[in-house]
Amino acid sequence: MIEVAPGLRYWSAPHPRWNGAPDWPEEVGCVLYEAADALVLIDPLLPRVGEEAFLAELERDVARLARPVAVLLTAPWHARDAPALAERFGTTVWANPAAHARLPLETRAGPLPDGIETFSPRGGWEGDVAFYLRPHRALVVAEFLMGGDSGLHVCPSPALEHRDAFAASLRTLRDRRIDHVLVGHGPPVLGDGDRRIDEALRAFA
Repeated sequence: MIEVAPGLRYWSAPHPRWNGAPDWPEEVGCVLYEAADALVLIDPLLPRVGEEAFLAELERDVARLARPVAVLLTAPWHARDAPALAERFGTTVWANPAAHARLPLETRAGPLPDGIETFSPRGGWEGDVAFYLRPHRALVVAEFLMGGDSGLHVCPSPALEHRDAFAASLRTLRDRRIDHVLVGHGPPVLGDGDRRIDEALRAFA
């Protein structure tokens, strides 16, 4: 795991159903956030190598914090190992209410752990959501922003219906202070997130 800041970690693991597609890399990103009231896992995927060691470290974190575990999804197609980890720690998976009909697993809506706000881009119907981790000024995003060699780029869904509404909603991200952008695909942005987002939005305009 990469320690982005104390209480915030990022890791990646190979997607089990990666098909060699050139538009998204095999490694996908996952996040651990120590909220005041929960240990939060976002889009968790267990590593193919060292799974038992990873789980043992996670168990130690849970014991150290003595807080419940919360499992969150940024998108309905990011369930991955979320159901297994939710069952292991006696919790349920939180997903955007707009995505519930598309999820083949039990999910819940309702309040999120402390310090987390949601952002949903407009212009489509797929139900993806980003999480803003306020204490760390970090944005955790599924796919409408992706990492690359030159920073971030906007990646609208093929199902996008209203490009102008989508672009306008993304511009509201400028109203937040964002230091880190923890993406599902590509390298994360660690520091200078505001500038990288602004560059991506200008290129998309």
